[in-house]
Amino acid sequence: MMDGYLTTHVLDTARGRPAAGLVIWLYRVTDAGRDKIAEAVTNADGRTDAPILPKGKMDPGTYELLFHAGDYLRATGQAGDDPLFLDQVPIRFGLSDAGAHYHVPLLLSPYGYSTYRGS
Repeated sequence: MMDGYLTTHVLDTARGRPAAGLVIWLYRVTDAGRDKIAEAVTNADGRTDAPILPKGKMDPGTYELLFHAGDYLRATGQAGDDPLFLDQVPIRFGLSDAGAHYHVPLLLSPYGYSTYRGS
């Protein structure tokens, strides 16, 4: 049964608040390369309005979230000099259980980021 789903959110750790308006692309990664399967923008809570990969659409495999951090950092006045230290932040991860909820958050600042498997 494939009722698992994928969620994400972004927290702006430099400003101490959710990162609203940040564009996120989701790719499925195979031996043939990457295939873009979803796109979302974070809301005022730093989350997508719906799971970025909804129930019934998740297959086990390798995925990549691409966070367009540079556009967000420019829009919030945190960009610094060009070229930006962080522009696009890719997080590649594996989903092994098509029935599970996976949550992959991004903690972002202009010069660093971290992630983890959330709940």
